[in-house]
Amino acid sequence: MPPGILTLADGLAEKATLSPANTGFMLICSAMVMLMTPGLAFFYGGMVRVKSVLNMLMMSFISLGIVTVLWVLYGFGLTFGTDAGGVIGWNGDFAGLGHIGLTQLWGTTTIPIYVFAVFQLMFAVITPALISGALADRVKFTAWALFVALWVTVVYFPVAHWVWADGGWLFKLGVIDFAGGTAVHINAGAAALGVLLVVGKRIGFKKDPMRPHSLPLVMLGAGLLWFGWFGFNAGSWLNNDDGVGAVAFVNTQVATAAAMLGWLAYEKLRHGSFTTLGAASGAVAGLVAITPACGAVSPLGALAVGAIAGVLCAMAVGLKYRFGYDDSLDVIGVHLVGGIVGSLLIGLFATGGVQSHAKGLFYGGGFGQLGKQAIGVVCVLLYSLVVSYVLAKAIDVVMGFRIGEDEEITGVDQAAHAETAYDFAGAGGGTAARRTTALGESPTKKVDA
Repeated sequence: MPPGILTLADGLAEKATLSPANTGFMLICSAMVMLMTPGLAFFYGGMVRVKSVLNMLMMSFISLGIVTVLWVLYGFGLTFGTDAGGVIGWNGDFAGLGHIGLTQLWGTTTIPIYVFAVFQLMFAVITPALISGALADRVKFTAWALFVALWVTVVYFPVAHWVWADGGWLFKLGVIDFAGGTAVHINAGAAALGVLLVVGKRIGFKKDPMRPHSLPLVMLGAGLLWFGWFGFNAGSWLNNDDGVGAVAFVNTQVATAAAMLGWLAYEKLRHGSFTTLGAASGAVAGLVAITPACGAVSPLGALAVGAIAGVLCAMAVGLKYRFGYDDSLDVIGVHLVGGIVGSLLIGLFATGGVQSHAKGLFYGGGFGQLGKQAIGVVCVLLYSLVVSYVLAKAIDVVMGFRIGEDEEITGVDQAAHAETAYDFAGAGGGTAARRTTALGESPTKKVDA
């Protein structure tokens, strides 16, 4: 729920009525955001080596289970309940979602509380899943699951309250975050860095080739993310009555396209090739950067946000080799840097004519909004970084966060899940085919175990 929505909604009638159109629209947006988590799983899964594919998928999918349960039990109440000092909220009626009327509306909106709760749930689900890309190949699945439960409780729920709840201190300060530049992307990117400082590098980092095993899978995941992001951004206005959601939708498309082209242009100049991985990564960088800004800038502003983010994120992914941190799938380079870029550029490109009257420097607003955005960026980054490090360190001390060396070399899929993503032992080649041929049988004939 972006800053300014309550102010702009003050002109509505005191007794708002449920809108079937807005309710249906928000349910569709919620389903689209849910699809982003499996999309992220495919995006990350294609980028890892064969021996880690299933684990990468599961690190995203488990978030759907853990976060959903915690959100129902207490997460929604902590995030959007009655404010306590601008830091956290609570509402006993939200615990278990058991004391909410079927048609009870969310604030001054025209959608039921249940619809708002499930929409925000999908944001809570995907945020810790984003972190997983930095930890590919090397963490215990049980430790990861525990981290997800603890992290959403002490990091995501409070930060989302700061940014989106009407009593949150960053909301009241006037920080603009339309759909999650700080609460989702900077939060997840900073957390990834904090955990990396505990977990350490993969065996063979900067020595062994660690290329994506399936670029088609990466492109499929990026496409699903791009599709779902329209619900992520346009739905964050919570209605479809005044055109703001439409502007957010258009800006999402424009910035993503510009970022993809910006990343590819940098890649061509720097490395001499246009890669499919670069196209997918550039698109995601644009989606990340426009997330906080899509309700504050014009389409031309979105073009600038996307192009700048595409180039800067492409540059940032190489920093891990310079500074020696092993961010496996570039969560820091894309989500942390992209979130920072998009959040700060609001202070330059906000027009004051979309979601709120706040203007950026280039539209006569001075440095005021830029300063507010910087405060939001720095505070969320530091809080998430420090607390995530402490949580990861505690888990590491109690149960160990990282799998054993032999398990890492063999593959985390077998160690954690007793499965492999692909069966190469069947008909068509390999030892199984040679064995059946040696026995005088057809390679296509089933051999009894």
